[in-house]
Amino acid sequence: MNGNYYKTKKSVEEYINLAKDVNGSQLIGKLNKYLPSKSVLLEIGSGPGTDFQLLKKNYSVTGSDFSTEFLNRLTRTNRKDEFLNLDARTLETDRKFDGIYSNKVLQHLTDEELRKSILRQVEILNSNGIICHSFWKGEGDEAFNGLLVNYQTNESLSALFESYFKILLLEEYKEFEDADSLLLIGKKK
Repeated sequence: MNGNYYKTKKSVEEYINLAKDVNGSQLIGKLNKYLPSKSVLLEIGSGPGTDFQLLKKNYSVTGSDFSTEFLNRLTRTNRKDEFLNLDARTLETDRKFDGIYSNKVLQHLTDEELRKSILRQVEILNSNGIICHSFWKGEGDEAFNGLLVNYQTNESLSALFESYFKILLLEEYKEFEDADSLLLIGKKK
C-alpha cells in the first residue's frame, strides 16, 4: 500500500472535497442487523470521520487511520472520541473489539497484505465478532495518484475471508454506478 497520498494536507483536503457527498449510511444500516447496539467497534481508516459520526450513534467506536493528517483533523473535531494510528495491514493494537468496520479502505492493500490484515482482524476480534467491509467491484488493480486500488469480486472475497469468517452477507451495491461496489459482512468462526 502506498500511503503517501494521504500524508499531505493538500491531498487530504482534495480527498475530503471529492468524498463530501459520500457516506456509508447504507452499509451501516446493514451492519446494524448483525452487530448489536453498544458493541465495541473499530473503524479502520476513519478518514474525514463521516462514517465515524454515523457509527458512534449505535456503537462504542474507536476510530483509526494511518494518515497523521487525518488523525490530526479527527482529534481536533472529535475531542471526546478515541482514535488510533493504525496500519490496516498490521493493526498493531492490544485492544479487542466486537466488530470491525471499513468503507473502501482494505482495497488499498494487495491480496497478500489483505490476507495479513484478515489474520490480524481475527486476533483482535472477540469470539463471534463481526466484520463489515466494502470494496470496489472488479478485477485486477490500478493506481490513482500513486494509491493502489485492488478490485475484488464475490469469488475473490469469499476465497480470502471464508476460512476465518462465516460470510453472513456478500452483495453488490451502488456507490456511483449500479453494482460498482461489494459489501461483505462476516462472523468470526
